[in-house]
Amino acid sequence: MSNFRLAGGLLVGVLLTAIMTPASAQQGPLVDAEWLSKNLENPKVRVFEVSVDPGIYERGHVPGAVNINWHTDLVDTVRRDVVGREKFEELLEKAGVTKDTTIVLYGDNNNWFAAWGAWVFNQYGLGDQVKLLDGGRKLWEKQALPVDTKAPSYARSDLTLPPAKPELRARLPDVLAVAEGKKDAVIVDIRSGDEFSGKLFAPEGSKELSIRAGHVPGAKNVTWSKAVDPETGKFRSKEELKKLYADAGVDGSKPIIVYCRIGERSSHTWYALSRILGYDVRNYDGSWTEYGNSVGVPIANLAGTVWQGK
Repeated sequence: MSNFRLAGGLLVGVLLTAIMTPASAQQGPLVDAEWLSKNLENPKVRVFEVSVDPGIYERGHVPGAVNINWHTDLVDTVRRDVVGREKFEELLEKAGVTKDTTIVLYGDNNNWFAAWGAWVFNQYGLGDQVKLLDGGRKLWEKQALPVDTKAPSYARSDLTLPPAKPELRARLPDVLAVAEGKKDAVIVDIRSGDEFSGKLFAPEGSKELSIRAGHVPGAKNVTWSKAVDPETGKFRSKEELKKLYADAGVDGSKPIIVYCRIGERSSHTWYALSRILGYDVRNYDGSWTEYGNSVGVPIANLAGTVWQGK
């Protein structure tokens, strides 16, 4: 009888603990749609949508997700810079984020700007709390998981962030030092092959342009989209990612700088190389719009394309 009572007490204790303790996040920098769908009511989880199209959130989003408009929330709208600490703190406090919150980011276009958001969150010391929803909106919608059109409201938190980490960000002098052979690092250009070769200045419809085409001399070209499964939008396996980049001469043995046109696509590759593979990586968010417009810097233009003012 006593053994039965003891076993029953242990069972009750286990059940109460399971009920009272929020589910822990999956290990690693990614969570899958199944885990998130089971944790939508978890008070220790806060979801943010960061999409390329600012209007897509209003048409339906993951229930409870807070919208981040990358045009205004993640950048300084006057300076060419990431969002300042005070403004970012305000955003997170309004969303009820604390130092114990598991932060899940997702978005459209295979998490382009969700990865940009993750890079900003990491700069402000929240890297261990941040996860990307693997597959983003694409997979969530494909699996017909619930969406909501209501913007949530949360009790305000009190959060103090450290200064942004400069070691996660590359500047023009850092890139020049590598291009000129003064610093030993690997530069990865994640744009399309036509952008890399100089055939295209930028993707069709892009407003941020450089008056020169081509790439940083010595850069390796691994298009960002090769890191994801085209059907699901999920990152390829860790082993597949290692091989993809190693085949291009990027194995993590040297510091890495990634860039694209304005820094958003390269943040996706930054996430793959830094957060998933654990390499030493910095994102050059000035990217080709800064480098290609800078006077006197060396470039490689395989296609020989010349700016015609159109």
